[in-house]
Amino acid sequence: MIGKRVARWMATASLLVTVAAGAGAQQQQQQGLRLGDKGYLTAPGLDVIVFDDIYPDGHQTGVTVIQQGTRVAANGDLRLEPEPGQWSPMPTANGGHVVDKATGTITQALRYPDPTKNGHGFNPIFYPDLDLDYKVNVSPAGGNSFRITVDLDKPLPAKWVGRVGFNLELFPGALFGKAWLLDGQTGIFPRQPNGPMAREPDRGLPVPRNVEKNGPVQDPNGQALGVPLATGRTLVVAPETEAQRIRIESRTGALQLIDGRSAHNNGWFIVRGAVAAGATKRAIEWVVTPSTEAGWKRPPVIQTSQIGYAPAQPKQAVIELDAAETADKLVQLFRLTPEGRRLELSAPATRWGNFLRYQYLTFDFSRVKQPGMYQVAYGDQLSSPFRIDPAVYSRHAWQPTLEYFLPIQMCHMLVREKYRVWHGLDHMDDALMAPAPLNHIDGYEQGASTLSRFKSGNVVPGLAAGGWHDAGDYDLRVESQIGEVWILSKMIEEFGLDYDATRIDQVRHQVEIHDPDGINDATQQIEHGLLTVLGGYRALGRTYRGIQVPALRQYALLGEAANETDNISRKPVEGLGVDNNGQPIVADDRWVFTEDNPDRELNTAGGLAAAARVLRRSNPTLAGEALAAARDVAGKAFGRAKDKSNEVFALAELIQATNDKALVARLVALEPEILAHVDKNGWALANILNQLPGAFRTRVTAAVKTYQARVTADARTDSPYGVPYKPQIWGAGWTIQERGVQQYFFHKGWPQLTSTDSYINALNFVLGAHPGENTASFVSGVGAVSDTTAYGFNRADWSYVPGGVVSGTNLVRPDLPELKVWPYFWQQGEYVLGGGATNYMFLALAADKLYGKAK
Repeated sequence: MIGKRVARWMATASLLVTVAAGAGAQQQQQQGLRLGDKGYLTAPGLDVIVFDDIYPDGHQTGVTVIQQGTRVAANGDLRLEPEPGQWSPMPTANGGHVVDKATGTITQALRYPDPTKNGHGFNPIFYPDLDLDYKVNVSPAGGNSFRITVDLDKPLPAKWVGRVGFNLELFPGALFGKAWLLDGQTGIFPRQPNGPMAREPDRGLPVPRNVEKNGPVQDPNGQALGVPLATGRTLVVAPETEAQRIRIESRTGALQLIDGRSAHNNGWFIVRGAVAAGATKRAIEWVVTPSTEAGWKRPPVIQTSQIGYAPAQPKQAVIELDAAETADKLVQLFRLTPEGRRLELSAPATRWGNFLRYQYLTFDFSRVKQPGMYQVAYGDQLSSPFRIDPAVYSRHAWQPTLEYFLPIQMCHMLVREKYRVWHGLDHMDDALMAPAPLNHIDGYEQGASTLSRFKSGNVVPGLAAGGWHDAGDYDLRVESQIGEVWILSKMIEEFGLDYDATRIDQVRHQVEIHDPDGINDATQQIEHGLLTVLGGYRALGRTYRGIQVPALRQYALLGEAANETDNISRKPVEGLGVDNNGQPIVADDRWVFTEDNPDRELNTAGGLAAAARVLRRSNPTLAGEALAAARDVAGKAFGRAKDKSNEVFALAELIQATNDKALVARLVALEPEILAHVDKNGWALANILNQLPGAFRTRVTAAVKTYQARVTADARTDSPYGVPYKPQIWGAGWTIQERGVQQYFFHKGWPQLTSTDSYINALNFVLGAHPGENTASFVSGVGAVSDTTAYGFNRADWSYVPGGVVSGTNLVRPDLPELKVWPYFWQQGEYVLGGGATNYMFLALAADKLYGKAK
C-alpha cells in the first residue's frame, strides 16, 4: 500500500530541506563551481548537492553529483563496509547542516549509530559497538573541481582500521560499456558483477542479529566480496565521453573501484578510500572534477499523455526548459498522415513560470478534436505520438491492470499465460502465528499478546487462499487486500465494470490469462481478496495485520513467489537463521500478525461493506458474510479511531449497504470532524447525500465549496500540471491518483463545485504529463513510452508486469525530478497493491465515462 515504505524516511526527516522554485542560472555562465542560492554548489551543466536528501537506503543522500542535468553519483559518505546495502548500518545527522557563504564550504556532521534504527523502528538495523562522530566537508576547488574532506572526532579503534571508508557511488545504468582508467589500469564497466571473489579478514567485529548465510546482511568477519576492479590514486570515469567524464583524485591514500553488486543486486559501482590508522583531521581528502560541455543547456522536454486524449477533453502539453533558456519558440502540433507529419496548429506557448529547477511553458490545443495520431514539437524536440479519439480510454488503457497485473499478483495460485508461467503455486503453507512480542521487518510488529486463541507458532487455518502479493515483497497487508476489494467494488458500482479475459479456478488454485471463463474478472478478483480478509476474520475473530515471511533472506527474494516457500506446513528448513528474539526459525511458513488498530479495522469494514453490495446477486452467501463481518469489525472499532476520517469512511459504506438510520445518526454526530477535515472525508459522503439530514448537507456543502475553491486555486500554482506535486521520497504518482479518485467523488456529490479537471489532470500526470526528462507513462505497457523496467517481482530481469503502476518521478532534494531506467529504485519504480494500480484504472474508466464514445 501507498504508505508502506514512506515510514522509512520519516525517522531521518531532520535533513529535509525545503524545495525552492526559481532559476537564476544565467549568472553562472562564465563561472566555475560556486555556492548557489539554493544551498548547493553549481556551475553550468554541473551541481554538487551535499546531504540535502534524506534517504541513504535508496542511494539518495550524501555528496551527490548532477552532471548535464543527470544524477550520476550519490551517497558520498563514510560507511562501515566496502559494499553496504539496504540493511547496512547508516549514519545519522549529528547537529547542523552548515553552509559557509564566504568560502562556499558545505559541512554536515554525522555519527554512528543511528538510535532511531538501532534494533527497532520500521526496519530495525543492528549496529556494531562503534561510536563514531565525524564531519563531511565539500568546497569549490577551482573550475569544475570540488574538494571532499572528512574529519573524525577521534582515531578509529584498531579493529575498524581498513573497514571504515569514504564511499562515493556511481550510478551503474549510465556506465555499462563505458571505460575507466585508474593509474594505468583500464577496463570497462561490466553489465553484470563478475568474480573473482575474496573473503574479508576476520577482524573480530560484532555480528548483527539479522545476519544470515549469504543473505542481505552477512557476517562482517569473512564476508565474501568481489575483488576491486582496480586500486590506485586517480580514477577517470568514462574518459571517452565529455558529458560523463569524472576525475577523482585521492590525496590521502589509495582508491578502490568496486562493483557493489557483488554483495547486493541493487548495488552501484563504488569508489572507496579507507580511513587510515590514527587519522582524524582530513582523514579523507579527494578532489573530484566532473567535465561539462561548453555552453550546455538541457534540451527542452515535451510532456503529454502517452496514450492521448478524447476529442472533447481539455488538452495541454507542458514544456520543460533549462533554467538558463531565454528564448521561447513556437509550439507546433502535427497530425500524422500516410504521407508523414502535417502541421495542424502553430502557436506561442504560455509561460507558466519556474518550478523546481526548470522553467515551464504550457501549450493548449483543446480546440483540436479530429480523431487521429499527433505529435507536439518544440524546436527540434518531438513528443511521443499520441492519439485523439473518443475510444482512447476504452481499449489498451485500463485493461492491462485487470488482464495482467491483478492476476499475476494473485497469491496461492499457479498463474499461466499460454506458454508462460508467471509464477507457480505458492504459499500453500500459510500461516503460523507470529512470535509475541516481536519487532519484525517492514513494519510488522507483534505485541505481547496474539489477540486470539492461537499461541505463537500455532498453525492458523484458512489463510492458504486468496490475496495479492504486495509489490516485490510478497506479503499480504490487510490494508492492501481490502483496498483492492474496495476500489474494484467501486468500479463495478460507478461504471458497470464487466470484463472477462481470465480463467480463475479457486478449486484448483489456477489462473489462465487470456482464457475467458464467462465470469466478470472484477467480481472474481473481489472474491479472491475476500478469501484472505474473511479467512483471517473467520480464524481469528478479528482482522489480521498481515502475513509476512519470517526471515530477511526470504524477504529479499528476487523472482517468482513459488520460490519463497515449499507449500508444506511446518516443514523444517535449515539455514534460515534466527528471528529477532534469537530463536531458530524451523520452517519457511509465513507468519500472520495481529494488532488492535481501530483505524485499519474501520477501513477494512468499509471495504467489506462495498464488496457486500456488488456481490449480492452473484454470490449472496459471501456477500452476507462480508456485511456481517463489516458490522462486527466496525462496531468494535467505532469511537476508538485516531483518524476520524476512517470512521466516516466506514459509516458511509455501511449506510450505503444497509440504510441503517442508527448509522446515519452516528455519522451526523461526527459533523465537527467532517467540517474541519472535509478534504479527507467529504468525498466519502457522495453516494449517501440523499440519506443525510438537509441542514447537515447544507453545512457540508459549504465546507466543500471552500475546499474546492482552494483546489482550483492550487491547481494554477502548485505545479504546471494542474495537480499538487509534493513528493517526500517516493514518487508522487500514487498519491496524485488517489487524490484524483477522491476528486471524482467530490464531483459526483457536488458537480457545481468541483471541476472534472481535478481528476482528469491526475490521470494525465500518471500517463506522462509529469516533471523530468523521462516522460514515460507510469503504467507499465500502457502508452507509446512507459516504465518497462519496474520494481516488481521480475525486476532482476529488467522487466515489468503489464498494468502495474509505478510510484513514478520522485524528488532528489532539493529540486531534481528523477525517474531513472533502473529496476531497483523502489521509490521510483515499485508496484504496490491497495490502489497503486487500480486507482489509475478507476480514473481511466472515469475519463471514458466523461469523454468516451457516448459523448
